[in-house]
Amino acid sequence: MENRGHESAESRASTFELRPAGRPAQPANILVVDDTPMNVDLLCRRLQRQGYRVDSALDGPSALERVETGTIDLMLLDVMMPGVSGIDVLRRTREKFAASVLPIIMVTARDTTEDIVEALRLGANDYVTKPVDFAVLLARVETHLALKNAVDEVQRLAQDLARRTEFIRRTFGRYLSEEVVASILETPEGLKLGGEMRDVTILMSDIRGFTSVSARLGPEKVVRILNSYLGAMTDVLKEYGGTIDEFIGDAILAIFGAPISYEDHAARAAACALAMQLKMVEVNRDFEKDGLPSLEMGIGIHTGEVIVGNIGSHKRVKYGVVGPPVNLTGRIESFSVGGQVLISETTISRVGDILKLGRAFELQPKGAPDPVVAYELHGIGGPYNVWLPGKVEALVDLEEPMRIRYGTVDGKHAGEARQEATVVRLSANEAEIVTPDPADTLTNLRISMLAEGAPMDNDLYAKVIERIPGGRLLVRFTAVPPAIAAWIQQFLPNRAAK
Repeated sequence: MENRGHESAESRASTFELRPAGRPAQPANILVVDDTPMNVDLLCRRLQRQGYRVDSALDGPSALERVETGTIDLMLLDVMMPGVSGIDVLRRTREKFAASVLPIIMVTARDTTEDIVEALRLGANDYVTKPVDFAVLLARVETHLALKNAVDEVQRLAQDLARRTEFIRRTFGRYLSEEVVASILETPEGLKLGGEMRDVTILMSDIRGFTSVSARLGPEKVVRILNSYLGAMTDVLKEYGGTIDEFIGDAILAIFGAPISYEDHAARAAACALAMQLKMVEVNRDFEKDGLPSLEMGIGIHTGEVIVGNIGSHKRVKYGVVGPPVNLTGRIESFSVGGQVLISETTISRVGDILKLGRAFELQPKGAPDPVVAYELHGIGGPYNVWLPGKVEALVDLEEPMRIRYGTVDGKHAGEARQEATVVRLSANEAEIVTPDPADTLTNLRISMLAEGAPMDNDLYAKVIERIPGGRLLVRFTAVPPAIAAWIQQFLPNRAAK
């Protein structure tokens, strides 16, 4: 290899001290490959003065061994070497390392166009001819290292972004479907504050009597019950494309039709509600195995135009829904009993005749100017095909009427049980009551058992589901303490089997 003009070139560059802007905290590792020891020595000393770590190789095979370690950041490669030439080293290096990963600058006295084109075609990043102008060489070294650092940083950021994206998917995936998470991640303006009017279907569910259940259990069991229940319901909501807007204790507020718009959002919500009630059977089966009390859930569904979007501040944002239909859904849900789905006429009109409906109820929600008609939902056909079992426990005629005292429950306030009445027919979850002052349909009642042998702490809660001519009420139990539930069994057939 030729060695012309090195000292004069080094003298010309003696004051040239470039520092690459993108140089990392650790100095770069540069490999100098040349079959002339004096040339290697001069290049190594000059590079070391610039703060680089420098390794060297006097032939092609040695250079390839150094490259295999994967610790080289840039290579200065002579073309003309005996045996394995610089071109051969370049070709074999590029089989494993891309130009952005390991920059290679060819350094040689051969400066013909054909040689330059051949080296660049094989993947060389740059080409410097002899006699070497060190100022030029160092500038090109720093340029390619800066480019490599930029590529490394982009790859690092991409990996970091991938990890963050996966974290977001896992985190939001607990509450949203995959389609919703993907839409949020792919929309650049997804986190902007603001909203839009959107026609959606709202689902609200609530565990019946959970307050009394939680009062009898320790915090650990309460949290265990809630986590199991909410986890199971979340899976069902995600399956049908629902967006969980809020967990409010044991209640769930979900949206269908936002942020992803579905033409069949009303049908999806109806099918989801039925599937949630079916899922409760599995949840309670698991609770029974663990010695935990069974739960019953009521669900309300309503469709309407609401404002949906990101609500909050620049420090904390929540995707939410606002509007009268939300409040009305909550009112409809409050009228439901355990195991029941109540669906508004508005939602029914969006779904059509694939719904199987039961009794109709005229509701007068607080704050609503007009009554609202809701129906029991028993099933949905079409592509959804979800049906609740037609299991209804028959009422048993009591040999002797059972004395009770009851009062109405207004919201969360339970009035004093003053009205005396008698139970004439009974099942595990319903009762037929004879009373001189029948309450209105869907009224919530607090009932105290006055019969001999009834447990001391014997208050239970029920909802009037039908007024029967002759001063009678059909009520559905909504919260029954275990002691009362066990005591009731003695009045029912096959009680030994229970």
